[in-house]
Amino acid sequence: MMSTRATTPLRVALISAEYPPRPGGVGDYTQQLGRALAARGHTVFVFTIHESRFTIYHVSSPSLDPPSTVDLRPAGWGWRSWRAVRTALAATRPDLLHIEYQTGACGMHPAINLLPWRLRQSQHRPRVVVTAHDLLLPYLLPKAGALRRWVTRRLLRAADAVIVTNAADIAAAAGYCGPASQPVLIPIGSNIAVAPPPEYAREAWRTRLGADSATTLVAYFGLISRTKGLETLIDALGRLPSTVRLLLIGGAATTAEDRAYAAAIERQIAERGLGTRVQRTGHCAPAEVSAYLLAADIAALPFSDGASFRRGSLLAALAHGLPVITTAPAGALPSAPARLGDGANMLLVPAGDAPSLAQAIGRLQRDPQLCERLRQGGQALARQFSWEAIAEQHDVLYHQLARR
Repeated sequence: MMSTRATTPLRVALISAEYPPRPGGVGDYTQQLGRALAARGHTVFVFTIHESRFTIYHVSSPSLDPPSTVDLRPAGWGWRSWRAVRTALAATRPDLLHIEYQTGACGMHPAINLLPWRLRQSQHRPRVVVTAHDLLLPYLLPKAGALRRWVTRRLLRAADAVIVTNAADIAAAAGYCGPASQPVLIPIGSNIAVAPPPEYAREAWRTRLGADSATTLVAYFGLISRTKGLETLIDALGRLPSTVRLLLIGGAATTAEDRAYAAAIERQIAERGLGTRVQRTGHCAPAEVSAYLLAADIAALPFSDGASFRRGSLLAALAHGLPVITTAPAGALPSAPARLGDGANMLLVPAGDAPSLAQAIGRLQRDPQLCERLRQGGQALARQFSWEAIAEQHDVLYHQLARR
């Protein structure tokens, strides 16, 4: 529970293309941030699309105020979404509009990129904040590299403030923002609280998964996409003894590209004869995700683009006390208080290197003292990313903008 509250409560609207019950890390992040801001006394709304309707969730009083919808069907994140956003703003009258931006979540349409610029044309508008959850360029047209960079630059330069979630993105975002508005670093937190169902019993959950005392249960958590490196993990599993089993925690892929990748993973599992050693949970409630993580022995998250603090699944695994194996960050990270420490709070292996990943899993099987050191170090690292601290940092930024 929060021990501090906002000095002056504000009305805040968060826009996210993902939001529960739709699976996705940015949606989980938005829900956690909204709840933490509401706990500080702010009135918080979320604008999203649910079942093809532009929907407004009232985070501050979800039990008393059911979601409302804007009359726009079928809804999408194209140009018509501007009208839906204006209608939602008129209904909620926030002091700040905070866009939780992820390149692929809005169907690669540039409307969300140009929304801050469009709102600047309005006489009465809220301050606009953009959190860049990634800085991947949207795909618009073939050979449209310059246009893709332009819409990304337009998004960040038209905002009143820009947030990045990890130190590695500061320089890239600064290049888009320009000298007038430099990005602010506010990290993300674990998207899954350590809160399994009531009367949770670890051995009972392991029995349900077919894992006995001789089984090493390796957990992978997250939606299946090409950046997660799951093909490397399947390859590593085939190099390990049959006592090592893999638990895939999370829902099915959502985009056409990710579905094709997921199908390729299933073929890889079948071709390697690993079907009996891989178990899938499908999409499940946060309490069940927590239970599965607590039931596992090791977490393996071999991101193809390297680990970073933008990964909620990584923070969730650390918070749940799992010894984590992940991939070394891509390039040198700027100095920061929180660090990925090989051998201190996780094991780091090269991206795409299945033999090294298999060797790291085997090493943890044989070395309980190393497991305990990683468990303690990982939980200490995860505590630096509490939602209370994250909400407080947002609070400071929001009030700076509100005073302008």
